[in-house]
Amino acid sequence: MPAVTVPDVLTLPAIRHLDAASTDDRPVVSITTAPGGYEGLGFPVRRAFAGVDSRLLDPFVHMDQMGEVEYAPGEPKGTPWHPHRGFETVTYIIDGVFEHQDSNGGGGVITNGDTQWMTAGSGILHIETPPEHLVVSGGLFHGIQLWVNLPSADKFATPRYQAIEGNEVKLPSSEDGGALVRVIAGEVDGQGGPGSTHTPITLSHSTIEPGARLNLPWNRDFNALVYVLSGRGTVGPVGHPIQEGQLAVFGPGDRITVAAEPTQESRRPAMEVLILGGKPIREPVVAYGPFVMNSKAELVKALEDYNAGKFGTIPPNALMPHRAR
Repeated sequence: MPAVTVPDVLTLPAIRHLDAASTDDRPVVSITTAPGGYEGLGFPVRRAFAGVDSRLLDPFVHMDQMGEVEYAPGEPKGTPWHPHRGFETVTYIIDGVFEHQDSNGGGGVITNGDTQWMTAGSGILHIETPPEHLVVSGGLFHGIQLWVNLPSADKFATPRYQAIEGNEVKLPSSEDGGALVRVIAGEVDGQGGPGSTHTPITLSHSTIEPGARLNLPWNRDFNALVYVLSGRGTVGPVGHPIQEGQLAVFGPGDRITVAAEPTQESRRPAMEVLILGGKPIREPVVAYGPFVMNSKAELVKALEDYNAGKFGTIPPNALMPHRAR
């Protein structure tokens, strides 16, 4: 980690200086620690949003940190074919390889900084699995899956797929070059990422060098979340301590402050964080498994439609979960 970087961050566009007298540094509302669990066929995850009030997360519904794990031969696991309706899944691979396919014709391979952005909308079938060579050999795997809610007007949108390669993300740096920001969707200081979203959001991955501080301009209309992928540091104007596997939720303001401790673990040369936020939808959310709807009746209908085969069919010669021989 990280997958996408540059030899010299000082050659990148620099985020403008933010005057403390004329901007509001967002205060920290809460810091929570993500519990561990397992997803799909048994790959380890951290549930990043566990224990956080859903109203503070809106428009986000769920986020898993997948790994970081060094698989032994035969250990890599993915998911079986499964349905989705009513939201978007965003799978960002930092290290490792995932193959994916859906019933709408989307699919491919994502690796080392790539993002698979799938709008489930009215309903889709989907699979994510490590390629057979990784199952056989083992290796490093680390990624994020984020669920972005859709407003009621878009719940039944036509399913859509976006393949975002790592070299397509925008790469601004902090003013002094101590932090590199990868903008996947939305914008940071006018630098727009390639992801196209139904719900206005910003999603970014930042590397902050030991002792460096990142002051990031942020849309006042968006909520603001920082999740630490690795390393340790502080967040907010007071400098609340935060470390790997923890999520900070921020209050109102127009900038976010994250600083890396001067000393990091030897295996973690820098602090790595996801910084994300979006415009709250402020609609009822009723979720069950892979369905995110606005009412119980819509949820029941989603289950009925799935059982009736209305989410499409698994294509011929489809990907299937790999098993070690």
